[in-house]
Amino acid sequence: MEFISDDLKSYLLKYCDPEDDLLKNIDRETNLKVSMPRMLSGHYQGRVLSMLSKMIKPDRILEIGTFTGYATLCLAEGLNANGVIHTIDINAELEDMVRANFAKSPLNGNIVYHIGNAVRIIPEINEVFDIVFIDADKKNNGTYYSLVIDKLRSGGVIIIDNVLWSGKVLDEKTDTNTAIITNFNKMVSEDQRVEKLILPVRDGLFIVRKK
Repeated sequence: MEFISDDLKSYLLKYCDPEDDLLKNIDRETNLKVSMPRMLSGHYQGRVLSMLSKMIKPDRILEIGTFTGYATLCLAEGLNANGVIHTIDINAELEDMVRANFAKSPLNGNIVYHIGNAVRIIPEINEVFDIVFIDADKKNNGTYYSLVIDKLRSGGVIIIDNVLWSGKVLDEKTDTNTAIITNFNKMVSEDQRVEKLILPVRDGLFIVRKK
């Protein structure tokens, strides 16, 4: 399901900040060389992530699901000078491409790139986070949420991608993956530790602020 028309998409892009050359190249290379390139955050969502990060001015960010590094770099734009973003991905096949992308960025020194299972790695990262971005395997969204909520400072924000699941969350008869998304959304909506809202950006961003 497309939530907005192509003309409106073009209008939104016209009136937001442009991608820099590195982000444009990552987008192009991902679409040319990587399977399922739609997993890339892309220009508009990338600017949303950048804006949120710049508003929060984080010292520590955790990203679960690096893919080709596009969203990582967008989130890193808001880091304080000595800030760090930890990003985790299980796909070792993309490691060389991702490290090459990061190496071209002036923010490379602020990025800690982990390859492996996030369920194992998250407990090993001894940090308190200002922002957590969850954009990995959807069946583990609830697990990731549970692992990070106590590592998030009061006033910190968790952002979860793909919570509208191409509009399938509205279907009366749902498949297994849609049911996972719906159940996760319900769980977050009932969590009294946080304030929450869903932004209809691209495939849906759940913005969750810890009280």
